[in-house]
Amino acid sequence: MSFAEALAGAGAKPAGKRPYFLEPQVERVLAITMAMAQELAVARQRSDTLERLLLAKGVLTPGEIDAFVPDRAASAERQMWNQEFIARILRIVQQENEAVMSPAEVASGDVGEELAREA
Repeated sequence: MSFAEALAGAGAKPAGKRPYFLEPQVERVLAITMAMAQELAVARQRSDTLERLLLAKGVLTPGEIDAFVPDRAASAERQMWNQEFIARILRIVQQENEAVMSPAEVASGDVGEELAREA
């Protein structure tokens, strides 16, 4: 998978404008923070599982993971993963930039407000 394909996939969004319930700047920071928290929680659980399994089976010794130095290929893979990760974290910023380019989309909140005024 190329970087461009990974970046495009990480930023996929549903149709329509994003509804906001708080100030847009607050929503942006909250969305970024929650995306990071979700990513970190999953990574922490997987890492903990792997370390416990490897230590229990005697494959690793305590401290061996901290001493690991990746080779060039592993470093390249990690760099690609980091770029995809950042794209997922900053997804809301990308979507807002795309929304500026497509102002004809309607937010669900706007439709609700319009229906409420007509009632």
